[in-house]
Amino acid sequence: MAKAPVLTPQADDFPRWYQDLINKAELADNGPVRGTMVIRPYGYGLWERMQQEMDARIKDAGAANAYFPLFIPQSYLTREADHVEGFTPELAVVTHGGGKDLEEPVVVRPTSETIINDYFSKWVQSYRDLPLLINQWANVVRWEMRPRVFLRTTEFLWQEGHTAHATYEDARDYAAYIHKEVYADFMVNVLGIDVVLGRKTPSERFAGAINTLTLEGMMGDGKALQMGTSHELGQNFAKAFHTQYLSKDGRQEYVWQTSWGSSTRMVGGLIMSHGDDNGLRVPPRLAPIQAVVLAIKGDDAVLAKVRELGDRLKAAGVRVHVDDRTDTPFGRRAVDWELKGVPVRIEVGPRDLLNGTAMLARRIPGGKEPVPVDGLAARLPAILEEDQAMLLTQSRDRRESRTADVTTIEEAVEAATADGWARIPWAVLGEEGEAKLSEHAVTVRCLVAEDGSVPDADDAPGNVAVVARAY
Repeated sequence: MAKAPVLTPQADDFPRWYQDLINKAELADNGPVRGTMVIRPYGYGLWERMQQEMDARIKDAGAANAYFPLFIPQSYLTREADHVEGFTPELAVVTHGGGKDLEEPVVVRPTSETIINDYFSKWVQSYRDLPLLINQWANVVRWEMRPRVFLRTTEFLWQEGHTAHATYEDARDYAAYIHKEVYADFMVNVLGIDVVLGRKTPSERFAGAINTLTLEGMMGDGKALQMGTSHELGQNFAKAFHTQYLSKDGRQEYVWQTSWGSSTRMVGGLIMSHGDDNGLRVPPRLAPIQAVVLAIKGDDAVLAKVRELGDRLKAAGVRVHVDDRTDTPFGRRAVDWELKGVPVRIEVGPRDLLNGTAMLARRIPGGKEPVPVDGLAARLPAILEEDQAMLLTQSRDRRESRTADVTTIEEAVEAATADGWARIPWAVLGEEGEAKLSEHAVTVRCLVAEDGSVPDADDAPGNVAVVARAY
């Protein structure tokens, strides 16, 4: 009788495969309140590495980290009409505290534009105070009707950047810089996901923004996932919160603003973009553990060798873990590390000691081969970079092969409902066609220029709409 697979095959049931992998790889559990999640240590380790890589890029962009309260007075959200209308269905509101009715209900942070603007209005007095560049790592709450771990949860973790500038051009350019040099650089070069950079249509724009830039990734089932967004807020919030500065000419001017965010949704994107029927595949540049050294048996000489090899790899700059738990069967341990997607396993047993070799198992391309132990530490960094590049190539090839260029709305729906994406001229589709797509659960993920760049305007000549079903 054939052995049952550890995971539901992707081809049989992709959503079930996704949930199986989260459970079996010990990434997360459902929380006790519907829509919440408990992130387990290995899953949180992935998020920590994302934080580290993103935080370095955000700081290189000149932003400094700060923290603002979780509770926001409800009246703050009513000051910007489009913003409150966009978030009202998702809000969690606290009306009681300390055994009493609150004088004013407070909202559990869904995003921080309002409260941060209240403080920006105090901190900004003169053109000398600009630009003001702030980032926050925090949790937010948006009451989710159809939760899915990492992808859509009532509470999730994220970073949100908020900035104030003296001119429209400065704010526009900064939002674009975050979009490309922070988010795209991280997602392409660390996550290994070949995202499409584009501009949201007016109907898909962030509530209260004048422009939203997005990064869209194609998942293994052909659906799209919004991986991050960067917004031009114009002066909408500045006027609502009276955030003004004294210009060089001695006039009171409203600031121009941006906000931008990425979240634990990226963990879901990582799983669905790179995972296979054997589990997760973690890009080496991201991986908390790039190589695990496994002792096959509890022989003293074997244990000494795996520990020595672990020290050598660590000294070579590899993030390494030594698995010497020989009271747990080797086969089970190997499957567990495969599920977790560690890029490289190095397996050492008594026979390997005699031969001066170790068995090298590469998770990303697959396969195993005996390699000399001497020189492995010097060779491994190049192997990891090769496997990193392979994941990006596979991501790009999948998107390109499953994206159809079409000329009618009917063709766009057909492509998007056949586990792929479509590209259609925006002049052909338009807002009326966008509404027709929604009848088939298909959305315009973004607008791109003919050459694939990010357009300067919604109605720029030659704009192309990228349409898909999405998470």
